[in-house]
Amino acid sequence: MIGTHATTKAELQQIILAQLRGLAPEADLNDLRPHDDIRETLEIDAFDFLNFLIALNKETGVEVPEKDYGRVSTLESLATYLLAHM
Repeated sequence: MIGTHATTKAELQQIILAQLRGLAPEADLNDLRPHDDIRETLEIDAFDFLNFLIALNKETGVEVPEKDYGRVSTLESLATYLLAHM
């Protein structure tokens, strides 16, 4: 788990991208812009998205409840959410 005192949004975005590389190694993450829908752009199904959020929880210590899934659909919104809940 990362330390909260030195974490920036840019660092969180790198963590998110690293997790996405593991989830969708064939995807070109250069095509993923900050406000693109992650699932739609990378063609990730609901099960893989859940596994992605679980991996992020292990990495950051932040759990995203199901009611907030709509709030974390983009790289930008997910990094903002994680930063706010650390």
